[in-house]
Amino acid sequence: MNRKIKKLAKEFERYAKENGFRLNPDSKIAEGTIRGLLENEKKHGQRYCPCRRVTGNREEDKKIICPCIYHKKEIEEQGHCHCRLFSR
Repeated sequence: MNRKIKKLAKEFERYAKENGFRLNPDSKIAEGTIRGLLENEKKHGQRYCPCRRVTGNREEDKKIICPCIYHKKEIEEQGHCHCRLFSR
């Protein structure tokens, strides 16, 4: 795991702990999602969730910057967010 991925994983671990859930304990899934976030940052200028479609409408796409507006409800209802970065 490269430094950038490790750093972001630590940030997301802290965020998850502060919000009562956790980073996916399956490191391959978490790392894959973080790689997707970093690719979207490189391509689109923001860490858009890799499981969501970027529309090009900046105002609409703000909703899917990780952690997106949907993750808490998804964790509550499904036990994990759609991209499986976070879980109960």
